Order: sequence, then structure tokens, then C-alpha cells
Amino acid sequence: MSVPQGRRAVLAGMLALIGAGPAAAAAPIPAAPWPGAVVLRGRDSVVVAHRAAAGLLEDLAARAERARRRIAGIWGPVRPVVLLPETDAEAAVLAGASGPGATAGMAALATADRVVVLPSGYARLSEVGRDVVITHELVHVATGATRGGRVPTWLSEGFADYVGYAGTGLDTRTVAAELAAEVRAGVLPEGLPGPADFAPGAPRLAQAYEEAWLACRYVAERFGERALVRLYGGDAETVLGLTAAELTAGWRDYLRRVLA
Repeated sequence: MSVPQGRRAVLAGMLALIGAGPAAAAAPIPAAPWPGAVVLRGRDSVVVAHRAAAGLLEDLAARAERARRRIAGIWGPVRPVVLLPETDAEAAVLAGASGPGATAGMAALATADRVVVLPSGYARLSEVGRDVVITHELVHVATGATRGGRVPTWLSEGFADYVGYAGTGLDTRTVAAELAAEVRAGVLPEGLPGPADFAPGAPRLAQAYEEAWLACRYVAERFGERALVRLYGGDAETVLGLTAAELTAGWRDYLRRVLA
């Protein structure tokens, strides 16, 4: 089952909203942000909802728990705190988003210590898409996102998708459909995507996420998953024994192999 085409639009603009919290910190259970909020506490997670159907609340809690286990197996512990507002406007306030269209097309986003779900975008996702998005956002919480700019954007976003897609069984060419079309046409990216490539409205936004995801997969498959994790505290030359140019060349060759 493929993730809907709107998957990449769902992720657009999240970087500006992600705080640089401490890695793997256990987030405190928040005070309910709404009168009469419904709180569902699991063993290691909590979901707080405003006027949400019980079934949706329980489903979201189950997804958060699956995401927690997946992240723990690759990165380390995270205690999910997920807020489910009644409206997208409430979600934008909780996330500190401002300006028209700041959360347009999104299904969820991360702050320093929690995930905020945008009801309209989340409702449009497939079952697999919901798992991927919740996991992606919780990875940002667990890792501290870009850690104040010390982690390249491609690594932060690619790693979140690497964990998010792990175990889904989705076909690589389906997930990276836009990039695969370019590679089959003989067009390869010159270098790893930079911060501007992930900006809302960027012309190759979908490809930027796909490039970053496959860069992380390339590292994990060639050097091992632990090496990919260690990149968060180092650089390619120290961790992988590669110069930046060698890393880029190896990644481009990998794109040819898996997408052509």
C-alpha cells in the first residue's frame, strides 16, 4: 500500500516549527490545553484530545506506541506525547505557528517535546501514511531535530523518514516516485539537498525528502545502521571514512541502482 501523493506536502514547512530539544528526553505529561480534554495514558505515552471520537484517540495512541518501539530499536528511547486538537487552527496555536498558510497541507508537526496533529491533513492520509508521519515526527522529538543547526537538514529529515518507513514494506520506487522518474530519465542530483530544498514551495520539495531518505538508507546499508546514528554526533569523514565528495558520489551511484 503506497503513501498518498500528498505525503510530501504534509511534511512541507515543518523545519521552521521544530524545536531543538534534548535528545531522547522523556517528555512530561502536559497539562490539558483545553477544558474537558480527553487524556489517554499508555505505559510509555500519552495522547490528549479535544472533542475527538474515542476510536480515533485509541487508534492514535496505538500508532504512537508502534512508533515508540520502532524509534527505540534504532535510535533510543522516546516518550510520545501527542496532542490532537479539534481544528487545524488550534494545532497551529499549540505549535507556535504563525502567518497565513503556515501549516497548509500538513498532517502533524513536532515541537521540542511533543507531536501536534492537524486533524484535516491527518484524516487524508492512508493507514500506512499515518504511521509514517507519526513516526517521522516522533523521531524529530527523540533526536532533538536539527540540534540548533549542527545536523545537516538532509540527515535530520532523511533519518526521520528512514525510521518512519522502516518495516512498512513499501516499494522504494513508489515512495520515491518523483525522484525515480528523474533518475530513469538520466537526471541525477548533483549534491545532497540543502535547507533551501526543504523550504515550503521549493520546486523539488518531494525529491528533496526522497533524496534525503535514500542518502540515509545508503549509509545504513553500506556502513550499518549504527554508523547512520553516529552521524548525528560526527561527520562523514570521522564516522564513515569518506570525504563529503566521496559520500555524494556513493549516494548518487546508489540512486542509480535502486531507482533506475
